[in-house]
Amino acid sequence: QVQLVESGGDLVQPGGSLRLSCAASGRIFNINDMRWYRQAPGKQRELVASISRGASTTYADSAKGRFTISRDNAKNTVWLQMNSLKPDDTAVYYCNAEIWQYGSLKSQGYWGQGTQVTVSS
Repeated sequence: QVQLVESGGDLVQPGGSLRLSCAASGRIFNINDMRWYRQAPGKQRELVASISRGASTTYADSAKGRFTISRDNAKNTVWLQMNSLKPDDTAVYYCNAEIWQYGSLKSQGYWGQGTQVTVSS
């Protein structure tokens, strides 16, 4: 029943900015950590940023100082603000969330469908 829907990916020039959004829907009891991953062609999927329910954040070294992750628990939504974008940021960005559904005694990990970010002149 749970679904994650991502949006905001686009083509942008180096130095530009984008804001990605991921909204969770369904019979959600609680969402713990929410994360953004990315996967570039020919490379492994990597963790970009993570945010706890209490809004504690962590970032990959490549994202520190440029990216900001945030969330709204009431809206079950997480964002990734990306500034000073570089060509190396080009990838498919995936939302990931640890979610408890109503009636479940255990959380499960869920993934969004991915949104393409292309940084190019």
